[in-house]
Amino acid sequence: MATVELRFSALPEHVRTARLVAAAVARRAGVDEAVLDEVRLAVGEACTRAVGLHLSNGVEAPVRVSLTEEEKKFSIEVGDESPTSAALASGSHPEMDDEAEGEDEMGLAVISGLVDDVEVTTSESGGVIRMSWPTSPQPVVS
Repeated sequence: MATVELRFSALPEHVRTARLVAAAVARRAGVDEAVLDEVRLAVGEACTRAVGLHLSNGVEAPVRVSLTEEEKKFSIEVGDESPTSAALASGSHPEMDDEAEGEDEMGLAVISGLVDDVEVTTSESGGVIRMSWPTSPQPVVS
């Protein structure tokens, strides 16, 4: 199982880099070429969400992205360290304005529409969005 880990400062300009890295690693892992745009978009949404949560809550820790190639699937985890993640998941977030809450819900809806296998988990220390796609076996070169 090969893993690539990426950590970046919570700045919007770094989201593009995360998208490019995710697409390159997904391609190498054997994700179907037709699905790569979905990988890029889903990672972009997840990273944008994490960056927004970090910026709105003054979290200085980096956003974490883990890209893992397994036997028959490729998975990506995007993690944040925002206490708002847990509040969003529980539905109790009085400190969040309606616009920010709507953007968060829209981002999660977009991710769910792009990825069949997605899971959002939260704790007091932040949240993680896990996404995975099937891979094709690499052809054997003789």
